[in-house]
Amino acid sequence: MHFQHPQHPQSTRLGEFDLIQRFFKMHSEQMLAANPGSVTLGIGDDCALLANQANEDMAITSDMLVEGRHFFAGANPEWLGWKALAVNLSDLAAMGAQPLGFTLAIALPSADPHWLERFSKGLFAIANRFSCPLIGGDTTAGPLNICITAFGSTLKKSAIRRSTALDGDDIWVSGYVGDARLTLAALRHEIQLPQIDLDAIKSQMHQPVPRVELGLALRGVAHSAIDVSDGLLGDLRHVLHQSQKDAEILLDQLPKSPTLLKQPLDLQRLYASCGGDDYELCFTAPAHQRTAIENLSTALQLPLTHIGAIKPMKGSEPEMALIDHDGKKLPASATDAFLQSFDHFA
Repeated sequence: MHFQHPQHPQSTRLGEFDLIQRFFKMHSEQMLAANPGSVTLGIGDDCALLANQANEDMAITSDMLVEGRHFFAGANPEWLGWKALAVNLSDLAAMGAQPLGFTLAIALPSADPHWLERFSKGLFAIANRFSCPLIGGDTTAGPLNICITAFGSTLKKSAIRRSTALDGDDIWVSGYVGDARLTLAALRHEIQLPQIDLDAIKSQMHQPVPRVELGLALRGVAHSAIDVSDGLLGDLRHVLHQSQKDAEILLDQLPKSPTLLKQPLDLQRLYASCGGDDYELCFTAPAHQRTAIENLSTALQLPLTHIGAIKPMKGSEPEMALIDHDGKKLPASATDAFLQSFDHFA
């Protein structure tokens, strides 16, 4: 890790190794002492070491959060620490991978002890919740930029992939979708939302809970899966493209919270279908698994909603038909808005 501290008269000067030791290394060592798992060497050397079991594959994912692009300037650092790891754990969950550990690369405008204390509190709150220790990384001065790489394990050839949806599969989604986008709309003053309603849903944007337990339970049940980060139907299109399938979606059965259901129907449809930042799992499974999935929903106390079906691909490109509450197919001209995905460069 490297950190050259810029001059900042109102903050206590921290060197690179002081920063690492105070806010990251001690927390990591405590986690590893309590539950070392597959980590044989953590922070402190040129590399971390993870034990590689002969019957397992390593799942690796990396996500970057950039101030002004993925979060507001001045965002709550505790929420930011939580979310930075949550988005990576969500990727592991989508493949049915057990979290093993993660690295953190972070650029900081200044080594502010108060900010770092709060950031590390949120980061290690979720790390402890999912037994995923910090095992290394890098620090430097610069515009606020957080990059986490997370490592997980799956049994050989058992990872749940995007490319393995089958004809006739049911399409499911966990939890509720659209609340993160509704929160963003309220914070941007695009809509007026009573404070009591905002308080009910804002954690969906700031502190999403990755569906790690669900992903593990879907091993041997789901044929394919993807985490919903850039918009439900836009992300589902990745599954269709990689599996070379069509889909039929019951648009008004997309699961919505009581708060989103208070909004006009057009807004409900838009935010639920393509709002993004939900970090739920969308997965496909054969019809004979319906009872098992319903039982799983009860066991996890997590809504799992059947929203459509996988169909054989008829044309040269995958297509998604949207069906309204009257059972009518929406015309193509009306579906484009619901199929958009978040573009990190737009």
